[in-house]
Amino acid sequence: MLDALCRLLPDADIFTLFCDPATLSPTVRSHRIVTSFLNPLRSHYRSLLPLMPMALESFDLRGYDLVVSSESGPAKGVITSSDTRHVCYCHTPMRYLWDLYPAYRNEWTRSRWKRALMTPVANYLRLWDYSSAARVDHFVANSRNVQARIWKTYRREAEVIYPPVDVESFYCKPAEDYAVVVSELVAYKRIDTLVRCFSRSGRRLKIAGAGPEYRALRAIATPNVEFLGRVSDEELRELYARCRFFVLPGEEDFGITPVEALASGKPVVALGRGGALETVPFFGGVFYGVPEEEAIAEAIGKLEAMEESIRPTDLQAWARQFSEEEFMRRMSAVLKADAVRNPGRITSHCLP
Repeated sequence: MLDALCRLLPDADIFTLFCDPATLSPTVRSHRIVTSFLNPLRSHYRSLLPLMPMALESFDLRGYDLVVSSESGPAKGVITSSDTRHVCYCHTPMRYLWDLYPAYRNEWTRSRWKRALMTPVANYLRLWDYSSAARVDHFVANSRNVQARIWKTYRREAEVIYPPVDVESFYCKPAEDYAVVVSELVAYKRIDTLVRCFSRSGRRLKIAGAGPEYRALRAIATPNVEFLGRVSDEELRELYARCRFFVLPGEEDFGITPVEALASGKPVVALGRGGALETVPFFGGVFYGVPEEEAIAEAIGKLEAMEESIRPTDLQAWARQFSEEEFMRRMSAVLKADAVRNPGRITSHCLP
């Protein structure tokens, strides 16, 4: 996403809370990058959330006519001049403060003292986040799902432009007998329901990704469930290319991984909520209604029944609507409408 914005605005400066130069692409490194005073502490970024509003507001954006913020956190909270145009590309309002807050507070925060501290801090951050939405002139949402969430959270209208996916880099190979899931191993992704379902059925499942739920998931998995950890881009493309189908067990804001699977000519089994309802076509996937093992198993059975009618080339053609070229075309139109005299400046909440 940031690479695409950098190509769209080649003369832009980048302001970011945190930056690890080793993780940057050549495209991003070619831009001037300004980090916040929190950057030296970036290895502890999760604990620095209460200080992020102050850090963002410390950036001096005077003299710039266009600011583009890309956020699923607080990046839109930068302060701009009265004559500056601020376009916010919103991946989602902060879910840990809004729709997922009860789960974070009551289920996923194991420490009692952290729960006690989280309540007043989250209340302050919600007030700041809501008020900072007024600093944005033009909201762009990454899906209709997030568009509705922006309205619910901020009472602001948003235009929908799907994020860029490098669909042309994926390819299809003859299917081997395994399903694949690509995900961070965190509770809200619901990987546990998938592991239990495949462990009980004996079907092969490959899991690409890492996270705090790894040990708990390994404890309930049988040998047919394989944990690959983090994989390279090349390994990921091979996983997609050779899999039988892809599974998305959690609700995603947009969901890039199903699009990558479709670009690889592979069908998708997905929880019928969130962005998947916009990205997975009826001829290339099966939805299930509740995040339970039995529902997943039933959806897999339905997919197996329709496998012979699935044409990989149709799935790849569908995925092209989410290409970087399409994103650049539509986002360029938005920025041209807001264009003014000087080069734009991108503000981005980048995590290491």
